Amino acid sequence: MTVDVRVQDELRSWQKKMEKRQSMTGRLAKRLQTKMNQIIPEKVHHVVTTSIKKMVHATLIGSEYTTSVKRIDHTSFEERERRVDEAIKKYKKTAAVEGAGTGAGGILLGMADFPLLLGIKMKFLFETASCYGYDVNNFRERLFILYLFQLAFSSEEKRKEVYEIVSNWDAYVHTIPTEEEYLENINWKEFQLEYRDHIDLVKMLQLIPGVGAIVGAAANYHFLDVLGETAKNGYRMRLLKL
Repeated sequence: MTVDVRVQDELRSWQKKMEKRQSMTGRLAKRLQTKMNQIIPEKVHHVVTTSIKKMVHATLIGSEYTTSVKRIDHTSFEERERRVDEAIKKYKKTAAVEGAGTGAGGILLGMADFPLLLGIKMKFLFETASCYGYDVNNFRERLFILYLFQLAFSSEEKRKEVYEIVSNWDAYVHTIPTEEEYLENINWKEFQLEYRDHIDLVKMLQLIPGVGAIVGAAANYHFLDVLGETAKNGYRMRLLKL
């Protein structure tokens, strides 16, 4: 497979970022987040927890994200990258519009943003997997999507652990038990706590009257940008074996 030098440079740069040790800033942010969790209304925690549990369930055993996705076969790597870039642009705009709309509506609509944004993120990941030629009806491919999600939205400490799995997927995939066994032991609570802690500080600002629309649009656009970079490079590692 002939690969543009730019793609290889982007991938190696991203890999170095993933392998960096936890920074002082990261540790301070974690402490600040712990304090923030104590003042965030329980109602908000409940919305996020319930939304993530439903998202994990839909990703692993549902058909919500697979029914409209068609696997793309027999095309060049360059064409796959082009399609993924188009998807990133499309979903970033969608997320920004959704964030602006819910952010302008105060706390109730702001809370509604959590499940809506989760859905946008997961639809993007499923479309990206299909663009790169992977079968999203396969349980292990859906599991890889969840790991990419975690990699994009976890603390620096957790990110290192998830990156080890993603970067050694071909070996790790053989250790995964059957679908039924895996579902019985999934630690979805840890999963949702990592995600919630990663985004809460920014998303809480979205609930502030007057600035919610601006914060909501900017934050959602940024989150999809981060997810796009993570997904592209996660699949690049598998395809290019770098």
